[in-house]
Amino acid sequence: MSQKKYKEIQERQERLAPGHRMCAGCGGTIAVRNVLKALHPGDKAVVGNATGCLEVSSFTYPYTAYEDSYIHNAFENAGATLSGVETAYNALKKKGKIKEDYKFITFGGDGGTYDIGFQSLSGAMERGHDMVYVCYDNGAYMNTGIQRSSATPQYADTTTTPVGKNSNGKPQSRKDLAAILAAHNIPYVAQTTFIGNMMDLYQKSEKAIYTPGPAFLNIMAPCPRGWRYDAPEIINICKMAVETCYWPLFEVIDGKWQLSYKPKNKQPLEEFLKLQGRFKHLFKSENEHLIAAFQQEVDRRWEELLEKCEA
Repeated sequence: MSQKKYKEIQERQERLAPGHRMCAGCGGTIAVRNVLKALHPGDKAVVGNATGCLEVSSFTYPYTAYEDSYIHNAFENAGATLSGVETAYNALKKKGKIKEDYKFITFGGDGGTYDIGFQSLSGAMERGHDMVYVCYDNGAYMNTGIQRSSATPQYADTTTTPVGKNSNGKPQSRKDLAAILAAHNIPYVAQTTFIGNMMDLYQKSEKAIYTPGPAFLNIMAPCPRGWRYDAPEIINICKMAVETCYWPLFEVIDGKWQLSYKPKNKQPLEEFLKLQGRFKHLFKSENEHLIAAFQQEVDRRWEELLEKCEA
């Protein structure tokens, strides 16, 4: 895609209205705006939203920041809600009661996706509904007080894994949700974030929306409060996540793994960690071994991904 064409796409009408109450430097709204930009002009959509930061800040009944039809549902059932709407839509269209074409897109944070909502997400994907589930992954339950989730990276300082004399932060590694969704044998799975001109995010969003059947997007969406960074640093943080291979960019299309980007000079993990206050404790001299252990886990996952993509 040419830069000129991409610039034209970015000038499309906003489907997430300004005036919501998300924090400055929040990755959630960047994710939503750019995913919805991938809807072609004139196409209609039903947008779902699990309870979380995004929902409480973009919807206060009877007002919503969304220009498309919008449904707020509980933490645990974003997948079930949109799959039900998609089924009802197909039934009504078959009876001739609806003539317009609609796309179905739902958003959930990592708490409502990796954890509480995983059951309904898995069910919706397994049943084959024509819908897109988008996880804006900010790595904790940010809305309720920065508690750890299964998406929280190892050694992160959260309110339920606080750093102190007896704790180095969260002891477990983060769940690889994109790989789990790929194992559902659905048509499209992708992992992306905000780098460069965000063309990677746009192209994957468009593929997800216009691929028939279920699709899943995992978008790293940093949180300034939980990750503890200054708002302007968000793009640099995402860049370092990719360059260190902590957050690799890839697609799984009809079961075939494809790497979207391979760093020319893979950076050490500490270049990503040092930008965030939640990892400040790792840079004490007595904690060097923790960074080494974290680096080893990132390297292991990166090598496994390369093998999948080269197979």
